[in-house]
Amino acid sequence: MANTETLAFEIGTEEIPAFDLKNATQQLEALVPQALDAAGVPHGTVEIFTTPRRLIAIVADVATETEALTEVFRGPSAKIAFDDQGNFTKAATGFARGKGVTVEALELRDENGEQYVFATKNTPSKPVAELLPAVLEGVIAKLAWPKSCRWGTTSAQFSRPVRWIVALLGTQVVPVSFAGLEAGNATFGHRVLAPGAHEVPSADQLIDVVKAAYVVPSQQLREAAIREGVAKIEAETGCTAQLPAKTLTEVINLSEYPTVLMGTFDEEFLQVPEEIIVDAMLMHQRYFPLYDEQGKLTNRFIIVSNGDPAASANIIEGNQRVVAARLYDAKFFYDEDRKQSLDKYVPRLSEVVFQETLGTMLEKTTRVVKMTARLVADGDLYVDQARDIARAAYLSKADLVTNAVIEFTSVQGVMGSYYALASGENERVARAIAEHYKPRFAGDSIPADEVGQAVALADKLDTICGLFAIGQAPTGSSDPFALRRAAIGVLSILFAGFPVSLVKAVEGSLEIYFRGGLQFDSGAVRDEIIAFFIGRLKAILKDEGASPEAIEAVLSTGVEEPVEIAKRVRALEEARKNQPELFEDLAVAFSRANNLRDASLGTSFKRDLLTPVEADLAAAVTSAQSTVGKAMREGDFAEALTQLATLRAPIDAFFEEVMVMDEDPAIRENRLKLLNRMVGVFSTVADFSLLA
Repeated sequence: MANTETLAFEIGTEEIPAFDLKNATQQLEALVPQALDAAGVPHGTVEIFTTPRRLIAIVADVATETEALTEVFRGPSAKIAFDDQGNFTKAATGFARGKGVTVEALELRDENGEQYVFATKNTPSKPVAELLPAVLEGVIAKLAWPKSCRWGTTSAQFSRPVRWIVALLGTQVVPVSFAGLEAGNATFGHRVLAPGAHEVPSADQLIDVVKAAYVVPSQQLREAAIREGVAKIEAETGCTAQLPAKTLTEVINLSEYPTVLMGTFDEEFLQVPEEIIVDAMLMHQRYFPLYDEQGKLTNRFIIVSNGDPAASANIIEGNQRVVAARLYDAKFFYDEDRKQSLDKYVPRLSEVVFQETLGTMLEKTTRVVKMTARLVADGDLYVDQARDIARAAYLSKADLVTNAVIEFTSVQGVMGSYYALASGENERVARAIAEHYKPRFAGDSIPADEVGQAVALADKLDTICGLFAIGQAPTGSSDPFALRRAAIGVLSILFAGFPVSLVKAVEGSLEIYFRGGLQFDSGAVRDEIIAFFIGRLKAILKDEGASPEAIEAVLSTGVEEPVEIAKRVRALEEARKNQPELFEDLAVAFSRANNLRDASLGTSFKRDLLTPVEADLAAAVTSAQSTVGKAMREGDFAEALTQLATLRAPIDAFFEEVMVMDEDPAIRENRLKLLNRMVGVFSTVADFSLLA
């Protein structure tokens, strides 16, 4: 084994955005070992360290030389490698060229009684130091960023300007070049606590030098420091902090030396709805709110500072001034917005564009109101529910033009509910306004009752149907209007039991658009939207563990309602996994009939040609047709499967005593028609041929 050294590689930058940094960390974990392996550089473990201002890779046990390598390759047989005059053919010269040897270097060897040409390729060992510049520069080039920038006079691109590079193999500087910079052995410390250059004597010492320069070099260590500081404040105050994953990730990657502090604001601001205060702190300032033992928001909040801990008092004071200014604005907006009732804001929705072709938010509101009326009729909801649904639909978007939502966009809906209550609307209407955007993301809850569910369905369907109608459906991984998420939200509400037909709802929404003057092929768009929903449903069912063949067996029947599809698939999977005897009866009964049926003959058999055993099967099929039909109408698909399984015994008896392919054409066709009838009963539930 060659001598080994540690490799240290650091890219120093201006502050990289938090989520871009997280992504780059994951990329480096794969890119560095892949690049070394591709160059044939033997190495040990690879550790990645990142902060907002640096990306570091530490590679242990990097060999100082690559291994000498001898490779032997078998080529074409002698019959193919030489022509009749004994000269090398194109096949032989092409083989030699591909292996990097001359054709004269090829050897003839015997293998299993036949001769082949062989190429021997000797790759001498090389100093790893000569290979590393290209390897490390390749790593820089392969890092992918959502957005890159150029700086200075070079054409190089990176997430943020690169200010220094450290590349060391042991104590030797590796001559890496990028963006006009040459690698050296000097890193840079924390901007405030240890500014300027810091010499790195050897690769093994890079992380120690960085730590000594007041930089916590990894996401994990910074998160641990933040959580420890938060826990200390919680213990001192008896409060509990809210640490949403997204904001925590940002805070971890916004600081190199995090210090956890606590600030306060005037209790007067607690009169403002909690959601605005939390939005101002979490979304705008990256502070963490603190809650008392009853779960009530307090006037305390947590700050994660990247400054000098010795200046904590000044840091807290500065952040408190920032919060006070934000909350003063919030209170002012809240008080101003309540000076008129919520319904007075609805006409102003004409000033807000929903989508260029589909019109304004006022036009969308009008369509949503019309759509909820259709849902009410289809779902046969109570009169008081219908009244509240119509009112909530009318007011659902009104808060978009209020001062508070314009300033704090993430509280749309929530502020509408507060303003609705202040305007004298009932609690159910207010709650529906707050919840009609739900579910917003995977795992989010749906609206609490039928009022919110109806408005949410109408709103999401209006968006999906409108965008499909103008040719703005999702393509591949591109979904700029989040239609896939909206579709999953619709399915979630339907699965929870909202009593409407998706197909009718889609057709109703498209009709509203068409009557409003939008021109499109209603039938084609309708089919495209239903297929889109079924695609989302397939993904959901597969995530539950349903097999692709069970899903396709149900879809083959032509059923389009997602709730019904899901019930059938789940019933099939339940029978297959937990009732093997029942499923075997289903499979055998179906396959015995299906293997001989001739669909072209139809199902109208003649009873006077039936033998007793055939008559028994006919009676069983007729009975099953009735009981299965009843179960299907009631949505009891498990019972439908049970009834289908009862056909196992009569079909077995039929085949034991009857020769289906009788010499008499009339008898043969009559028996095939009976089998067709039996298969038809199965086909109303699923295509069992796909489950065999």
